Amino acid sequence: MSRNNDKTLKEAMEQMLKVYRLKNKFDETQAVESWESVVGKAVANRTKEIFIRDKKLFVRIESSVVKNQLVMMREQILTNLNEKAGAAVVGEIVFL
Repeated sequence: MSRNNDKTLKEAMEQMLKVYRLKNKFDETQAVESWESVVGKAVANRTKEIFIRDKKLFVRIESSVVKNQLVMMREQILTNLNEKAGAAVVGEIVFL
């Protein structure tokens, strides 16, 4: 016997995130966690701090050479992070 209100685990999790207004924070966490897979291990190792505030991704990089390369690739990184998060979480990247 199947019930009319049966849901998959994915649907239940999405509904819970929506009800408790955690979806945006969850997506932001996904974007931050995917930083290494987007920029690579070498760049991720030189990243000191990364966080999102008001749709801006703040990244502190210890190497000025790496920082300059990332500035040139800013739009590509932005697109890939939002794709990995599954939503438009990041609107701008600020390198510190």
